[in-house]
Amino acid sequence: MEETPVSLHEMLRRALTAQVELGMGEMIVDGDRPFSERSLVDELETCVKKISHTADDMFGADENVQRVAQYDSVDAHFQAVRDCRLCSLAETRTNLVYGVGNTSADLMFIGEAPGRDEDLKGEPFVGRAGQLLDRILVAIKLSREEIYIANILKCRPPGNRDPLPDEAANCLPHLLEQIALIKPKLICALGRIAAQILLQTSSPLGKMRGQWHEFEGVPMMVTYHPAALLRFPAYKKDTWADMQELKKRYDKFVASR
Repeated sequence: MEETPVSLHEMLRRALTAQVELGMGEMIVDGDRPFSERSLVDELETCVKKISHTADDMFGADENVQRVAQYDSVDAHFQAVRDCRLCSLAETRTNLVYGVGNTSADLMFIGEAPGRDEDLKGEPFVGRAGQLLDRILVAIKLSREEIYIANILKCRPPGNRDPLPDEAANCLPHLLEQIALIKPKLICALGRIAAQILLQTSSPLGKMRGQWHEFEGVPMMVTYHPAALLRFPAYKKDTWADMQELKKRYDKFVASR
């Protein structure tokens, strides 16, 4: 159905009503600047957009609305954050570890933070845990060229300790921008810490895995970090079940396109 045009009077009424309901005070318009009909429409549309953004800030945006990317490309975003100094990890890192893979990937893997090998190379999951992840991908008939891999933290915590809350808070916007740019259809959180940060929960990994979650409107699977499989091989059985479920949904999505 074609949308009925809205009159200038109606636009103004809606803008002022919304502003009053939000308790935003007066709408100030420059009285010395002459307005043509077109410029008045533009001015009103700008006011309405400002009110909408304020409402999102006050009450939270609709969680089903996809986040809008602030950069034109993944590379442009990388160039903007490659010298990030938002936390003290910038002082101890060798390289910022941004992410790697297909920037149009349907599937994105997210870990917690780079380790020693990743810090040295500037690429996520290149050590023993990364090599195991590669073998898991081969087992489900995928490769690094088809997916995208990133971490919540872009810099290695000293001694591979867990991320501190302020470090995660400062770095999470970088990951959110990556997700907005890549637009994955599925996410797999690798490990308890990554899953807890993304889902904002303290639940143990055992309670998070074995079911589908949602992050930024994207279905998300939670499974063990490959490093945990190196220490506790008994976890491989559960991880394999998770990967089969992940691949099943991935294949279903690909087939539906």
